[in-house]
Amino acid sequence: MFDRDYWHEIGSSLAKNKIRTALTAFGVFWGIFMLMIMLGSGSGLENGVTNGMGDFATNSVFMWTRQTTIPYKGLPRNRSFYYNNEDIPALKENIAELDLLAPRLEGGGRQSGNNVIRKEKAGAFSIYGDYPEWNLIDPANIDQGRFINQIDIDQNRKVAVIGKRVLEILFAKDENPLGQYIQINGIYFQVVGVFSPKNQNMNFGGDKEQSIHLPFTTLQKAYNYGNIVGWFAMTSKKGIPVTIVEDKAKKLLKERHKVAPEDDRAIGFFNLQKEFDQMTGLFAGINGLIWIVGIGTLLAGVIGISNIMLVIVKERTREIGIMRALGATPVKIIMQIIGESVFLTTMAGYIGLVLGVFIIELIDKNLPPPTSNDTMFLHPTIDFHVAISALAILIIAGVLAGLVPARRAISIKPIDALRYE
Repeated sequence: MFDRDYWHEIGSSLAKNKIRTALTAFGVFWGIFMLMIMLGSGSGLENGVTNGMGDFATNSVFMWTRQTTIPYKGLPRNRSFYYNNEDIPALKENIAELDLLAPRLEGGGRQSGNNVIRKEKAGAFSIYGDYPEWNLIDPANIDQGRFINQIDIDQNRKVAVIGKRVLEILFAKDENPLGQYIQINGIYFQVVGVFSPKNQNMNFGGDKEQSIHLPFTTLQKAYNYGNIVGWFAMTSKKGIPVTIVEDKAKKLLKERHKVAPEDDRAIGFFNLQKEFDQMTGLFAGINGLIWIVGIGTLLAGVIGISNIMLVIVKERTREIGIMRALGATPVKIIMQIIGESVFLTTMAGYIGLVLGVFIIELIDKNLPPPTSNDTMFLHPTIDFHVAISALAILIIAGVLAGLVPARRAISIKPIDALRYE
């Protein structure tokens, strides 16, 4: 295999007709090149979409109330109802699979006009009442200070965590907002933190940068909500589908608020895990399609090489006859033909692989830096193991491409080969 004469023969054979060799190799080159480009593009699209989710908990479900559609226990249809504070311990105590529970309320909203004032400055922002668990479900970068904590909840503290855009509107450029006061709904709140969102794609309300987080219990009192809860965000424990939590929570909340068990429209919900699994399946399908198209193109090139090797064998019939007459074994003839096929396939494929990876890396280096998390194409890459697998497929394909011509070569009787013109 490592005989110098062996490789010299291969080189001489392929060099006899350079144009034919180059055109034949181009089919394999193009197949592996397009496979690398498509795989890199697919990874860039997937990275862009998943990056838009940031660190958002994908095993989460969100539930809110809607009007009932079925009369139940003497109560009419089209009845409005609300979750309440008592639902919080009920959910925690009765759903063993529940991990994080984050009740939430929204106070007013931008549609109500300039709802936040600081000195002579004012702005319209989204106001949310949250528990500390919310920042575990939808994490944000805490640029200054801290997020809401449990003591804020227990003591109904008048503190606020403001978004990056809120800081820019209400405060001077180099002003430290921590410890300063802003007025919300006529009540003064002390700023204890500034955040910037890790993602904008997963959004439940307005622009996250233009939002303000207050302690949940404090917002209830400030807006006279009583013990109303707007909606719940829940996650399941590790390894448990959040659908189990969803089903148990629906059943429990329907029982507590006298909603018919079969009334599927009374509780609105959004199961992020289902959406994420569908998206994962979509990208798996895209990658599968890419491999099918790429390997199909590659096989077309390999078949071309096999056909050309048959032509070469035919042209070298007399040479093969002489080799057989001089004592060359069938194995040596087979290795000669397969060696030429593998060499041509591997070299063409390797060049296509390297060029494809180079172009993908070049695109990645020249992509503009993402200004937000809603970028749809980000960091196209080709996994090293995928590249090695593609190269292994090439070698196997080269062997297969040489088998038919090799069998054709050894099927020729030496005496017939010597007479061939």
